[in-house]
Amino acid sequence: MAGSQRPPLHTQRLMARAGINRAFALLYSCAILALLYHHFIDLLQSTSMVPIFLLLADSILAFMWVTAQAFRMYPTHRQVFIEHLEHYVKESDYPGLDVFICTADPYKEPPMGVVNTALSVMAYDYPIEKLSVYVSDDGGSKFTLFAFMEAARFAAHWLPYCRKNKVVERCPKAHFGSSNPSRFPETDQIKTMYESMRVRVENVIKRGSISHDYITKQGESEALSSWTDGFTPQNHPPVVQVLLEYGKDNDATGHGMPNLVYISREKSTDSPHNFKAGALNVLLRVSATMTNAPVILTLDSDMYSNDPQTPLRALCYLLDPSMDPKLGYIQFPQVFHGINKNDIYGGEMRHVFEVHMPGMDGLAGPIHAGSGGFFRRRVFYGCPSETPEMNQGRQVSHSIKSREVLAMAHHVAGCKYENQTKWGRKMGFRYGTLVEDLYTSCLLQCEGWKSIYCNPKRPAFLGKSPINLHDFLNQTMRWSVGLLEVAFSRYSPITFGVQSISLLSGLCFAHYTFWAIWAIPVTIYAFLPQLALLNSASIFPKISDPWCWLYVVLFLGAYGQDYLEFVLSGGPTKRWWNHQRAWMMRGLSSFTFGLVEYLLKYIGISTFGFNVTSKVVEEEQSKRYQQGIFEFGVPSPVFLPLTTAAIINLVAFLSGIAQAGRQRSIEDVFLQLFLAGFAVVNCWPVYEAMAWRRDQGKLPLKITVISVVLAWALYSTSSMAF
Repeated sequence: MAGSQRPPLHTQRLMARAGINRAFALLYSCAILALLYHHFIDLLQSTSMVPIFLLLADSILAFMWVTAQAFRMYPTHRQVFIEHLEHYVKESDYPGLDVFICTADPYKEPPMGVVNTALSVMAYDYPIEKLSVYVSDDGGSKFTLFAFMEAARFAAHWLPYCRKNKVVERCPKAHFGSSNPSRFPETDQIKTMYESMRVRVENVIKRGSISHDYITKQGESEALSSWTDGFTPQNHPPVVQVLLEYGKDNDATGHGMPNLVYISREKSTDSPHNFKAGALNVLLRVSATMTNAPVILTLDSDMYSNDPQTPLRALCYLLDPSMDPKLGYIQFPQVFHGINKNDIYGGEMRHVFEVHMPGMDGLAGPIHAGSGGFFRRRVFYGCPSETPEMNQGRQVSHSIKSREVLAMAHHVAGCKYENQTKWGRKMGFRYGTLVEDLYTSCLLQCEGWKSIYCNPKRPAFLGKSPINLHDFLNQTMRWSVGLLEVAFSRYSPITFGVQSISLLSGLCFAHYTFWAIWAIPVTIYAFLPQLALLNSASIFPKISDPWCWLYVVLFLGAYGQDYLEFVLSGGPTKRWWNHQRAWMMRGLSSFTFGLVEYLLKYIGISTFGFNVTSKVVEEEQSKRYQQGIFEFGVPSPVFLPLTTAAIINLVAFLSGIAQAGRQRSIEDVFLQLFLAGFAVVNCWPVYEAMAWRRDQGKLPLKITVISVVLAWALYSTSSMAF
């Protein structure tokens, strides 16, 4: 069929809201300039520090708002047509696909979760001979290896079961745990096998040892022999174990199975390991020695496949001859299962995946979100002009279990291999930050690579979001430190904008990398007006002053835009409310601690480490989460800014009401009262956890007492200042 006659593999269009966004941005920008002018005049006429703080807060809010508008100028919608692939390429000519799955701690990321993720992608609707799955175990745990030995055995039955019955949910846990499960003749038998595997793996984790009864093959015992007395997660030799090999291992029906390889890179206490970026680079090198597929999919340990045709959606872009040859990767959204009805922590990150990503798609392309990215392997080796097209897959003439291949794999997995090389700087995933995903995608776009956002109706991947407040805030704090590292790196967002000749793309990256400075205006507005109210001081214009209504217009405009985008993307109003509250909590807690942590690290006082977000779910904690109850539980410092702000705002609100009734008109303190009341409503879960909850998720008394002391100290200090 001639190229002009072939049906399209995909389409794209500019979203209808683009024009409205541009008009609103123009009008709102005028209002912002007017407010900054008002602050500047106040600053010249006042002798107090208040105008300086207000100018600082509103300048940062203006910066964040302006950079956020870059996402709204060219929002793009795409659609793919998998059924048209046959007009472009035969199935036998599909490129090889190497899937990378990373895990780092068998106790925070239970091996059964990683196994479910691996089994879901091993069952892809993709030529088996083209598919390989590589698992990086940065925790160096024999329990994770044992879990994958069990998974390799179970896969011999699971893969043909999915293929025969055309199962859509190919994650075993999701398939068997569905509220409306599909029933096939073999379902009960396969489920029994799965449960048997799960019990064995969980028993091993619980006991802390592997029973000899569980070792059924001589090769398994040999593989586990690497774990000697001197083997620790921080200090051990490389372990590379081929668990399944296409052409050598068959499933229960006699068909081949995809390659499955377990890797635990060498660790040494005297060598930097560069967190997840280092693990991914080892996977890049080890896979190159074995299968060297030209397409790579990166996945987090809990982000299982929810659609067996996802690789074909990526191919609709990668194999389209009309696409820009500089296309480097296709990013799918992260969608989270198990989130409670009202998403009390804002864990679905709807704005990121429904507003920001489509907006960047209309520019140079979206960032890499850490999981769900289909990459051309060659993007990790240089600029588009420097890296030739790779073959459709390395034609290996010998077994990937051969002595030669395994020796090379162990060599490239060594901790000294990268010394004096370009790995982590010019090659592979880039080092120097805790957010290697955003940093790497930033640098790839600096080099000229483009990306595409693919957001199908059926989520391609489903993962887990934190279900307790402590994990949620700590995860965001880690991100904020990493983003600041990117902001002040050699390739800052400003440099990015210049190099890519795209101001809007630079603004998008600036919005992300400077997330942490959101802490400054949130902290100022959470404390300054309220402390002034407690001291009978007015810092905003009266309600009869036209400048007062400028504040109202700006507040309603920003919140109105945010609300409309959220609701029009399919989110309910209650979720939006919780989403904006979560951002306030992030600003007061996560971003504040992240900003301080970065500054301490910058001057050499502190070194920030990578803490794996726990994927373990406790039953009682899960019940409270599903009921929409906030989980505090632990006496963590990250709660102190929240609880202190909650106390001060409540007292200030009550004091302001009393003052308005006795000493002065309510119009004198309208804006201050409004801010305090708004904060009180947002802090209601904090008051509940402080005062009348008796469950294990309540706020520890220690935190409440310290917060009361801090609130009193702030009030005493402010009394002298005002």
